Amino acid sequence: MLGTVVLVLAAVAAGVTAGVFFLYSNAIMPGLRRVDDRTFVGAFQAIDRAIVNPLFLVGGFFGTLLLSIAAALLHLGDGDVLWWAVAAAVLQAAVIVITGAVNVPRNDALKAAGPPDGIDASAARAAFDERRWVRWNHVRVLLSVAVVVCLAIALLGA
Repeated sequence: MLGTVVLVLAAVAAGVTAGVFFLYSNAIMPGLRRVDDRTFVGAFQAIDRAIVNPLFLVGGFFGTLLLSIAAALLHLGDGDVLWWAVAAAVLQAAVIVITGAVNVPRNDALKAAGPPDGIDASAARAAFDERRWVRWNHVRVLLSVAVVVCLAIALLGA
């Protein structure tokens, strides 16, 4: 019973994470692509400051990894359920690595550039490398959806 509850919580956390990255790919970044540099810098800085919060980080991003690992441990000896939970954990770990290696450094550099009214917003936006950020976010979407699928399959076997 506890193993199933943890799988459900992992799937919910994974769905939240996938939804956030999907929203970035399909609404936030396409919307920001259409604005001037100063607006882009200010809006992205504000969005990034807002998303770095305990609810998203624990309830979704890192929570998915921890809950997937817990689900795997609670299903030791349960064959397929175990391996689907392990696959979800590995995929979520890849999402975390990509985020830390590609997206977060760009986010942090853009925030460190300063308020958009006091900097060369065009240079800050160019240094951010929007295309690379978006391309890797698409990878995060695909991996995050794969995490949800793995956990859904694990739930079917639980």
